[in-house]
Amino acid sequence: MELIAKATALVGGTVAFMRKMGAPSHQAVGAAPDIPDAKKQGIMTLKMPVAQGWQEGHLPSCAPGLKVNAFASGLDHPRWIEVLPNGDVLVAESKEEVGPPKTLMDHAAQATMRRVKAIGNSANRVSLWRDTDGDGVAETREVFVENENQPFGMALVGNDFYLGNTDGIKVFNYVPGSTSLSGPGKKLVDFKPHGHWTRSLLVSADEKKIYAGVGSLTNIADQGMEVEEGRAAIWELDVASKEARVFASGLRNAVGMAWEPQTNVLWTVVNERDGLGDETPPDYLTSVQDGGFYGWPFSYWGDTVDDRVPQDAELVAQAITPEYALGGHTASLGLCWMPEGTLPGFGDGMVIGQHGSWNRSKLSGYKLIFVPFENGKPNGAPQDILWGFLSDDEKVAYGRPVGVVIGADGKSLLMADDVGDIIWRVTAA
Repeated sequence: MELIAKATALVGGTVAFMRKMGAPSHQAVGAAPDIPDAKKQGIMTLKMPVAQGWQEGHLPSCAPGLKVNAFASGLDHPRWIEVLPNGDVLVAESKEEVGPPKTLMDHAAQATMRRVKAIGNSANRVSLWRDTDGDGVAETREVFVENENQPFGMALVGNDFYLGNTDGIKVFNYVPGSTSLSGPGKKLVDFKPHGHWTRSLLVSADEKKIYAGVGSLTNIADQGMEVEEGRAAIWELDVASKEARVFASGLRNAVGMAWEPQTNVLWTVVNERDGLGDETPPDYLTSVQDGGFYGWPFSYWGDTVDDRVPQDAELVAQAITPEYALGGHTASLGLCWMPEGTLPGFGDGMVIGQHGSWNRSKLSGYKLIFVPFENGKPNGAPQDILWGFLSDDEKVAYGRPVGVVIGADGKSLLMADDVGDIIWRVTAA
């Protein structure tokens, strides 16, 4: 009990210290962000609102011309969404499972995460939701697959259903129209679990490759580079040969992935490192080059060196500068391409679910945003689609955005909310 009390005091003390230092007056956003100089924190800022969820009749706020409703509710920490060809909606219900804390900082971090239900017992299942009458609300719920290991990413290629568990990729046989998978599945690729545990999946347009995001174990390779081998990367799985390789590296925690259809280039959103300040460095949206290196852990935003890390000058010189900053610690997780005509008032661009910060003095994220694109690149300031997931005093979280997809009708967005335990549906008003 004494250790828990000290951990709680540590959380409050770090937030008070950062307030005293002063929060940045602006967010590092856009193609040419103004990134503040790094300020090593020593003790990392910890601040997390209490997870409350939504009261009856309380909804997120949405952009003019839009409306939002609960497509599905009563889930257990929904994280990622996949829409099947017949319109069935799959939802991965899972959360991080942690071991006993080893240090005072572990206690403090775990106490912070529990406040918003980010860690605990994982449901470890994928549920299937079916809207039989097309009214935008699912009427039936089935267990599609269960007893998996922190399932997250999903992908369908023909009748092969791929599932990204924290410890690897499995494949199952899928019968079109079925409400569940049968059999244990076959494991194709092994990934190291723990740390940044999510394993998103994305299929190439020709369905010959599957890409998987595998985050780092630690913040800045705190336990050495050996345990980070194969991590902080996007992997590529060849569907025919079942061979896998690292496609791009130096990406601390690449979660959502999407294709930009004009150029057929892979894009991802990346959660950057902690302990250098509220806005330093920003999370980002970037295209991903085959064989590209994006800096982690040695540098950020290209060749800006993080001198807390033993350096590799050759790799820093190769580091690719991301294309679009999303603000510090926004925890940008969900990503999908939204073509013009999907929602009124929005053109072509990327939709991003910002889960929200836990490690800065003034919270950021906690909304669903849109980044406009032109000629295959971001073009313009981000636009809010949904907000209101956080109370004005930052003490309460009603919800936290995660995965986002285009609905089966092509005229809606579906977004997972892992605090509200809801799948929200956004359409024209």
